[in-house]
Amino acid sequence: MTSLCIVFDRLRTEEKMLQREADIIGCQTTMLDAKTVKINTETSGDDLRLGDVVLERCISYFRGLHVTAAIESMQVPVINTFDVASACGDKMIMTLRLKRGGVSTPETNFAFSTEAATDTFDECGYPLVIKPVIGSWGRGVIPIRNRDTLDAILEVRTVTDGPFDRIYYLQEIIENRGGDVRDIRVITVGGEPIAAMYRRSAGGFRANVALGGDPEPCDITPEMAELASAASDAVGGGILGVDMMEDYRDGGTTGDSQLVVHEVNNTVEFKGLAKVAARNIPKAMVEFAKRYARK
Repeated sequence: MTSLCIVFDRLRTEEKMLQREADIIGCQTTMLDAKTVKINTETSGDDLRLGDVVLERCISYFRGLHVTAAIESMQVPVINTFDVASACGDKMIMTLRLKRGGVSTPETNFAFSTEAATDTFDECGYPLVIKPVIGSWGRGVIPIRNRDTLDAILEVRTVTDGPFDRIYYLQEIIENRGGDVRDIRVITVGGEPIAAMYRRSAGGFRANVALGGDPEPCDITPEMAELASAASDAVGGGILGVDMMEDYRDGGTTGDSQLVVHEVNNTVEFKGLAKVAARNIPKAMVEFAKRYARK
């Protein structure tokens, strides 16, 4: 019997769904709250009852990343790996990996000072989207459409001066047809796209379900499947959420769109998608974990 450990820092619906499916499949399941874990250089996987494989499900990116590093040092496989988690957690690194992997992405600029960021806008023009390189749920994602907005954002970043405030991730805006604001979330498991949804904005620029975006069923087209698999390969594989946008610029307002990947998520949430998906998402994840387990 495969023993599976689900590591979390907040027990959400997703983790409960994974535990339930693991029990149904016949895994010996342990739930481990990362906030209670104490590790030293002599700690073993058996000490923590990590079992044969770990699903890392922490909301906190940095907590999950460091817990993953510690568990991997105990020779216990973790989904996703430290390399994948660290790449997906930093939007600049993620984008560079997608580009290197030949994955279609929006044009993105990087700058490392307020002066260089301002020069980028002068050269590229408005609008551009500014995104924090570390962050989730659409927080801090702001369309900058004029110089006044840019100056205000730069001023705030100069004052807060956090460790990532001087790294500027500036991406072209992909306009949806007819002013609609939606994107596509595809979940891949071991590189295979298993479910997808449209996320339509509840009002505003962002379509994240966490911000009230409505999930709608989405059939996985061959183009979506190919692009999602390529994005998974580019960042290292595992269990991922690949976010895409429909770019209608080449086809015009009535033509076909081209899909572009704007983000790959490591600890992917799936509660919203599970409501509209035909496939059992947590079951597919647990089955993948069983195949991934150490023998």
